Amino acid sequence: MYQLIQFISRKRAFILFALLEVLSLWFFYSYNNYPSAVMFNTTNYYAAQALEISNSIVEYSNLRKVNDDLSAENKHLYELVGKLQAQQTPIALSNITYKADSAVAARFRFTVAKVTNLSVAQFNNYITIDKGTADGLAPGMGVISSTGVVGKIKSCSEHYSRIISILHSEYTVSAKVKSNNEIGSVKWDGKNPSIVEMTDVSRYKNVRVKDTIMTSDFNYVFPSNIVIGYVSKVGLKPDQTFHDIKVKLATDFSTLSYVYVINNKLEKEQKALESTDSEVKK
Repeated sequence: MYQLIQFISRKRAFILFALLEVLSLWFFYSYNNYPSAVMFNTTNYYAAQALEISNSIVEYSNLRKVNDDLSAENKHLYELVGKLQAQQTPIALSNITYKADSAVAARFRFTVAKVTNLSVAQFNNYITIDKGTADGLAPGMGVISSTGVVGKIKSCSEHYSRIISILHSEYTVSAKVKSNNEIGSVKWDGKNPSIVEMTDVSRYKNVRVKDTIMTSDFNYVFPSNIVIGYVSKVGLKPDQTFHDIKVKLATDFSTLSYVYVINNKLEKEQKALESTDSEVKK
């Protein structure tokens, strides 16, 4: 207490000056309309700026939870869409109709995972995610993003998995042209990480720029009708009967954060049945 009194005593001139300054400013802004209005508006402006910054910080801190919630919702929607697509009637020839049974319609299960590492500049690119065998994942499962195809799991540990990206020189995806259902294969040529090639599409089939390229029905890994990309260029291979098709990928791998791993619950059953073909003796 004594030290406080000593401090006030030493600084009494400055303290008195500061008090008089505050008092004079109060009188100035209280009895002059224009300065008072300027002061009010300026104070409100900086208060609003401070509030906006505070809200931005809060929103940024909540982005992880928002992303998690959106990923979970997308997972649910993918499962629902896959089931509905399988249950609809895609074929109607005279009085013949088709409808998948409930087990086939619901055979795909999705698991949300976060990307922890990836590459896009190599000739053979890979992605690491934070889910593994402890979460029911296994090699061979397909992987997609909220926008399109990503790749296929190559190997798993208990808590992590390694994905062969579609940006891999040896990875091929069975695909189709949405407008005419023409089947082909999509593969990366190791050059532009946003462009892949679609092969084996007859030059006599009508393929246009901006056509959507999707996964076909002829694979174990992906449900049909998952977007791969969009036709950016159509040409003809020299001395060939096939189109030279360039496809712009729907997935932007440089900003990839969350993926969905696809488990085909009936894959083993289908493979086991098809393996019996090799047992038929001529």
